[in-house]
Amino acid sequence: MKGKGKKVAVLVADMYQELEFWYPYLRLKEEGATVVAVGPEAKAYESKLGYPAQAELGVKEVRAKDFDAVVIPGGYAPDYMRRSPELVAFVREMAQAGKPVAAICHGGWMLCSARVVRGKKVTSVAAIRDDLENAGATWVDEPVVVDGNLITSRVPSDLPAFMQALLTALAKWAGPSDPGPARAP
Repeated sequence: MKGKGKKVAVLVADMYQELEFWYPYLRLKEEGATVVAVGPEAKAYESKLGYPAQAELGVKEVRAKDFDAVVIPGGYAPDYMRRSPELVAFVREMAQAGKPVAAICHGGWMLCSARVVRGKKVTSVAAIRDDLENAGATWVDEPVVVDGNLITSRVPSDLPAFMQALLTALAKWAGPSDPGPARAP
């Protein structure tokens, strides 16, 4: 069980993509992780098709130091998420701490807003390629890209590769005292 003893935040906001939220959320639980849905506020959010997901905690109730990884699902939710300075700061702090930060589809918008993609190789849904490149990333069209602690994927059909990469990274993460991968200054 690669997630045993780990705590993972899965971000949620209105217009989230159903599979990109629920597949990681449930798969991480299946691997023994403590999984917490975190939104701008602790409330129910509707997916693109109206399927509800309850944010167990609002971002003002969480701290990056208390989590081992974060998942940023796509859909149009990341456009709402990045309007929350606290959510953006949470993602930035997770990335700067070297913790696994996994974004799929439009989740790359949060990486741009958190300013953590400069000099990184990433992928996403093709529609936000320009956004990622303008934020300083090198964009490639691959099912999953791992660059340091950033894990990115394109679309729902990439979820198996996305989750394998995330679970591998999570299993390697020793926890809050782990300094993460060495980073150039």
